[in-house]
Formats: sequence, C-alpha cells, structure tokens
Amino acid sequence: MGNLVLNHKIMLHLWLVAWMCLGACSAQLSYDQNNCTLNEIGQGARYSCKSTQDSCRTFLVYRANKHFNTISQVSKLFNMNSDEVLQKNNLTSSSLFDVLKQGKEVLIPVNCSCSGGYFQASLSYKVLDNTTYSEIACGVFEGLLKHLTLAEENLSQGNKPEADSELHVPLVCACSESYNFTRSMKVKYLVTYPLVLGDDPDKLSKKFGISIEEFYAVNSLNPLSTVYPDTVVLVPLTDGPIRILDIPDSPSPPPGFLLTNPVVTTEESTQSSNMYIAGSVIGFFLFIALLASGLYMKRMRKSDVVHSFSQTNSLTLLSPTRSSHISTQTGKSSTTWCLSPDLLVGIKYYLLNYSMEELQKATKYFSEENKICCNQGHDSDFVYKGSVDDHEVMIKKMRLADTQQVIDLHSKINHTNIVNLLGVCYIGDESNDDSWSYLVFELPKNGCLRDCLSDPCNPLNWYKRTQIAFDIATCLYYLHCCSFPSYAHMNVSSRNIFITANWRGKLADVGRALAAKYLLHNGLVSEKVDIFAFGVVLLELISGRDNFDGKAIKDSLGFWLGEASEGGCFEGLRSFMDPNLKDFSLPEALCLSFLAKDCVADDPLHRPSMDDIMKVLSKMV
Repeated sequence: MGNLVLNHKIMLHLWLVAWMCLGACSAQLSYDQNNCTLNEIGQGARYSCKSTQDSCRTFLVYRANKHFNTISQVSKLFNMNSDEVLQKNNLTSSSLFDVLKQGKEVLIPVNCSCSGGYFQASLSYKVLDNTTYSEIACGVFEGLLKHLTLAEENLSQGNKPEADSELHVPLVCACSESYNFTRSMKVKYLVTYPLVLGDDPDKLSKKFGISIEEFYAVNSLNPLSTVYPDTVVLVPLTDGPIRILDIPDSPSPPPGFLLTNPVVTTEESTQSSNMYIAGSVIGFFLFIALLASGLYMKRMRKSDVVHSFSQTNSLTLLSPTRSSHISTQTGKSSTTWCLSPDLLVGIKYYLLNYSMEELQKATKYFSEENKICCNQGHDSDFVYKGSVDDHEVMIKKMRLADTQQVIDLHSKINHTNIVNLLGVCYIGDESNDDSWSYLVFELPKNGCLRDCLSDPCNPLNWYKRTQIAFDIATCLYYLHCCSFPSYAHMNVSSRNIFITANWRGKLADVGRALAAKYLLHNGLVSEKVDIFAFGVVLLELISGRDNFDGKAIKDSLGFWLGEASEGGCFEGLRSFMDPNLKDFSLPEALCLSFLAKDCVADDPLHRPSMDDIMKVLSKMV
C-alpha cells in the first residue's frame, strides 16, 4: 500500500513538472474566462493561425433548446447536411424530427479554416426578428463565439442587426495540426465545447474519455485554475469514433443531522421535553456564571485584569445582564440575548495589566538595541523586544483609540498561527484621544522570517519553508473563510511573519485587519490583496531574496514567461532558488513557484483563493 501511495505521488510530481514546463516553455492555446456577454475579449476568445492554407475538419458541441430541439432544426441552423449530423451522433434517419431533451449535446462537424489570423468555422445566419448581437451569439449559438466578435464581423449592420439581414458568423474552432503538443499527446481533433453551469475539467474528462492532464495542457490551464460557465474550452480527441457520455450530476447526500425516522410527539412528552430544555438552559447559565466568577477571582489574586475602555467596550469580562446584538449572516434582523456572547470569549480571553516600570525594565528603557525592525506597520518605529518574567515579548506603542480596536479583534479570533496578545499598559488620560498605550505580544523564539532568510549561518531547509508557507496559508484561510465577518490582513510580509522554536510560522500585526473588514464588506478591498502579498512571501521562501517590487517580480519569474535560458524551465528555476538551500524537492519547487506566479497576477480575479492555495500546500507538508 505504501509503495502504491509513493508511486502515485511520484507520478503526480512528474506530471506537474511536465505540464508546467510544457505550459511555460512552449506556445499553447489559451482559455478566456470572460463569458459570452461581457464586453471583454481575452487571449482565448479566438485561436490564432498563421496561414490561410491552415484548415481542418473538426467538431463543435451544440445543446438542444426550445428553439432548436430536433436534428433537422439544428442542422439547418449550422447550414449542415442533416444526414452527416445524424451519422456523427450515431442516429438513424428516423430520428431526424424526434424532439431532443433540452440540453442534449449534439456533435456538429465543421470546416475550420484560417481567416484574418484566426481559425473560424464560417456560416451565415438570417436575422428573423428584432434582436441583438448578444442574443444571437450567446443565445442562439450558445457562446460558440463572443458577441463582440459577431459585431466586429458585421460592422455594416451598425450597432444592432436588422430583421431579414444576413450575418456572417465566425464560430470558434481550432486545428490540432497547427499547435505543438507533446509526443505522448496524439491529438486528432480539438472539439469546441461551450461550458455550462456544473461543467468542470473532471466531468469533461469522463464525458469524452480523455485524461484531465491533456485537457489542462491544451487549454493552458492547471489544477489551480477555475473554469466558468458561458465560456469555451477545447477538448482534445484522438482519431476514431467520437462519443459523448452522459454524466449525471451526483445527488447531494442528506445532511447527517436530519431525522431518518418519524417521531410521534404527545402532549405529555412535549411537556417533559420542555422541562428538560428549561432545566438545561438554566443549568448552563449558572455554570457559565460560576466559571466566569471563579476565573475572575483567581486571576485577580495573580494580577489585575485589564479594565475596560468605556461603557461601549465589549471585550473583557462583561456583565451577564448586559444585552448584546448578534447580527445574522444575512445582515437582516438581529437577536437580543440577555447573556453577552463576548462573556464566553472573556472566560477564555483576558489580558494582563502591565506597569510602565515593567516595560521599561524589559526593554532597557526602550533602547535602540531593543528596537525590532521586522514589523513594517504604521508603528514600526515603536516596536521593541524585551523579557518579562523570563518570557520574550514584543512591545508595541499605539494610540489608545487603536488599542481598543486591536484588543477587540484579538478577542474575536483564535488561531495557533497568529501571534498572541498577552497584555496592555495604559499611559496618560484615557479620555484624551491623543493618549497612548503599549500592547504586549508574544515574541516567537526565532524572530521574523525575513531575518531567518537573511542569515546564511542558519538557513531554513526546504521542509521548514514549505511548513511555514502552509502555516501562514492556514492563518489567512481562517481570516478569509472561517471568521464572521471576514477579515483581510492587509499587511502580510516576511517581516510580519515570526518563527517559533520548532520552526512554525505565526502571523503578526493582525490588528490592521479590523480596519480592513469594513472595506472588505463594502467591496473596496479584497482578500486578493492578501493573496498577492502571500505570493511575494512564497517568492522570498523560494529565492531568499528581499524587496520584490512589481518589476522585480516579473524579472524573477521570467522563466515562467517564456524567457528561460538554454536549460529551459529547470535551469531558470535553479538559478532563482536560494543558494543557501542545499537540498530541495525540484517538483515541489516548480509547483510552489508556479503558485507564487498565480498569486501575484496583475488582475486580482486571476489570483487563486486561499482555499485553492490550501489544496496545493496541504499535499506538500
């Protein structure tokens, strides 16, 4: 069993290496993720050709609908001989006028030729009534061409085609002979396939009996890519009869908490149940109150519990009689509880109240030698390291108003890969907006990631680097996907990542995320800012280099952009790797560098989500 798993991993790595070098070092067909109705055309909207003599016989896929639901009607739409359509779909002449099930996929044989620098299957279409280019391209022809392409090919018609006019319709197609594939890929046909909701690469591979790797390679996609409905892809097929298998959608399993047997409820059992429920609720509240009181008194004997900022602060131990509004995820009405949910947080989360004398002693009176240069936030000039009760800490000076927000955020999040907030020291008058305070955080033993990467005497090995990448990805996934509301960190960098004694990564400066959450829900910023920053961190982990700006990123990833040296992708990657790395996994390095390239894409929509990133990194650690 172990050998099977090992062989599977080896094959996966080999495929990943082969695919990435194929996609990066040779020209490939592209996938355009802009759907038919958008006023944008990407690189894969039409497939380029070099000579007017380039032509081939290939196929399109069309779906039966309420307007074209027989082979006779579909054949007429494509100006085709119905006998040929019947033959290619393994149907007899008796099926010519049979009504097809809506959505039934029909193979349409077409002549694909080169015209104006693009492959196209040309046909004419008579406009029957008042309509638009979008309705024809995306409705009648179901996205087999973009509406902008149709408009450009019929400029004489103006902005809107007239009834009874003839339109030139250049449907999307491609000829396999014009593109270079690997020797193992014997592609005879490139079938144009319009995607609908529910289609994905795995489903297409089963429907046409092809490997998912071939599908990725032909469309310049990868396991991290996303395909969208109302777009077009190419399906590579070998010579021989073509079959489209019907792949039914898998029914969703019923939730595990649903009752499988009916329950007969009597009045007596209802009353008993109500009594049990009432007793449980009362007992729960009493337990919470006693537990909170016990922990409160115990902590008071050891040190002062941090006092609240104002009557509106809901962080520290709150009175159970104070009402609190819990917003639902729909943003509609809220429910009022007599027991504040923040009390439950407070039972676990409390802060120590440090004195100014303690912090001065810990930092040698805030000396320059104790200043930390890692953190690059707004208050980077006021971050110091120190030791309190034999514990290494990081002390950050902050305005009192900001302090309240940072503490509030830390009370709402709980993750092992986030630097812990330990306590606070207030100075000045709390009623004064210009007052300051000091927040005290844990300081992981090995300092910030940037310093670790810059130290040639103690380099991080490959295993530690992939583990740190996974740790930070896990933390960001928690902020983006597991918190409500969602948070964006907005300041991810190797200088805000700290390394523990056992070489695990922790993210600092999460206090900035609170200010970002409101913008996040108003659509002004996005988690994609964190994705870009995470991609830069990946580049630093791979190369050990610092100061990646826009140009430096593009220059460093030249081997992925067709600018590889004579040695190809492998040599380009080797020259990019950190020279302090004496031993690393080449397939994993290729995968990680390709993931970084996607993360730093100029268009935020082209960057992967943290969920996508987690799926890749989880296979490495």
